[in-house]
Amino acid sequence: MTAEKGVFITLEGGDGTGKSTQIRLLSAALSAAGINVAITREPGGTPQAERIRNLLLQRDSGAFDPLTEAMLMFSARREHLVNKIWPSMEAGQWVVSDRFADSTRAFQGYGMGLDLTLIERLYTLVAGDFQPDLTLIFDIDPEAGLARSIKHMSQTANATESTEDRYERMGLAFHTRLREGFLTIAKQNPQRCAVIDAAHDIETVHRDVLAVVTERFGLELKEAKHG
Repeated sequence: MTAEKGVFITLEGGDGTGKSTQIRLLSAALSAAGINVAITREPGGTPQAERIRNLLLQRDSGAFDPLTEAMLMFSARREHLVNKIWPSMEAGQWVVSDRFADSTRAFQGYGMGLDLTLIERLYTLVAGDFQPDLTLIFDIDPEAGLARSIKHMSQTANATESTEDRYERMGLAFHTRLREGFLTIAKQNPQRCAVIDAAHDIETVHRDVLAVVTERFGLELKEAKHG
């Protein structure tokens, strides 16, 4: 990390882990510490990448071959990197993203069985040797996570969000493989990844997130208020 260039933090995990809430709280805590923060998500983050998101996640989008799906993910990722993540970091912003490449490794690789070596080849083609400075992997029992996610979608007033349930509909066995994939990624990348127990209440998870970020970057962060 340099004084001139920003930092890239990614939040990963299965459905229902509370990443969306935690990304808002982390951003608020960083902003309160005087850090210029940009929040984004994958797939998406730019207008063109959001169009690809609609192809991938909407319930009526159909089923893609795992390789086709991964290639669409990486197409959106390249657009995201070139037009948002890299320019923001060059301008000194800290970029905090709801998902990045570990989700492709977990969903299409561990979850759908796509060759992980192929995924890494695609990653190198799209991103070179670029990696997040920190990845927070939110872990929860898949059954509990799915119940949370389905409850949230049933309560949301956002029509787009309520139809982005393609992965939730894949069943418990898929989400169990997904969890195992994320935990394997964390074990293989201990310098980059930290596992957060997402089964706790929102405030406890937020404190755990701040503890990791504080340790990694030497910051003094105050808890942000939820709600």
